[in-house]
Amino acid sequence: MLKTSLLEGAKPAKFDKHITANLLLETTSVDDVRKEKLVIGIRNEAGELYRLIGATKHNSFTNAVEELMDLDLVDELEDADHPQDGCDAIFRAE
Repeated sequence: MLKTSLLEGAKPAKFDKHITANLLLETTSVDDVRKEKLVIGIRNEAGELYRLIGATKHNSFTNAVEELMDLDLVDELEDADHPQDGCDAIFRAE
């Protein structure tokens, strides 16, 4: 199961309910999410990271990325060769 946490002070995106409906998520602390092997960040309409999703296995990470792409979200780090802001992928609406 993927772990998730909202980041304090950032407003969730309007499309957030679609993320929580399509991914099997366990809500936990930001620290617990950041301990996972792979981390996905989600940006709101203002461009702020507001949600983190952590995956223990690469397969779970890949499945989450595919689900987020199916929601027409774009991975800013798709062509990057290293993590950014502690995230292996960062999604936003286009």
